[in-house]
Amino acid sequence: MLRKMGEAVARVARKVNETVESGSDTLDLADCKLVSFPICIYKVLRNVSDQIHLITLANNELKSLTSKFMTTFNQLRELRLEGNYLFRLPNEVSSLQHLRAIDLSRNQFQDFPEQLTTLPALETINLEENEIVGELHGETAENKCLIMNFSPVSIVSPPPMSIVRAHTPIQIPAPSPTLSSPSQSFFSLLLQ
Repeated sequence: MLRKMGEAVARVARKVNETVESGSDTLDLADCKLVSFPICIYKVLRNVSDQIHLITLANNELKSLTSKFMTTFNQLRELRLEGNYLFRLPNEVSSLQHLRAIDLSRNQFQDFPEQLTTLPALETINLEENEIVGELHGETAENKCLIMNFSPVSIVSPPPMSIVRAHTPIQIPAPSPTLSSPSQSFFSLLLQ
C-alpha cells in the first residue's frame, strides 16, 4: 500500500513539474486518487498560476475545493472536476471571471451551484449524473449551455439556453444565431 501511495505522489509531482518546465497552460491531475488538492502545489506553481488556463482533476476522490484553489487559479478558462465526490463549490468560485466551461458531472450535487451564475464568461456547465432536485429559474443559467439529467428537475420560465440531455441536444428558443466568421463552429452557435 505504501508503494502505491508513493507511486501516486511521484505521479502528481511529475505532472506538476511537466507543467512548470514546459510552460504549459494545462495542469492535468486526473486519475491521481487525490482526496484534496495538494497544498504544496500552490508553492510550486506560484510563479505560473496566472498562466494555467485548464485544470483537470477528473476521477479523483475530491470532496471539496478550497477558496485558495479558486483565488490562486483565477485565470482558468476550463475546470474539469467530473467523477469526484463534490457536493458544493466555495463562494470564491466567483473569482473565476474568465472561466468558460466547468464539468461537474458524476459528483454529488443536490442543488444547482448558484455561484456559477455570476461568472460572465461561463458558457458551459456540465452537471450530468448528479442528484439535483428543485427548480432552475430563467436567470439561473441564462445564455449558458447546461448539460444535465433532468429527471428530478423542473424548469421554470426557460431561459434562452441550450440544454443537452442524455446525448440529445434540445434547443430552447433563443435569438437566431448568425455566423460571425466562417470558422465559427456549430457548437459555438449552440452556446450563444
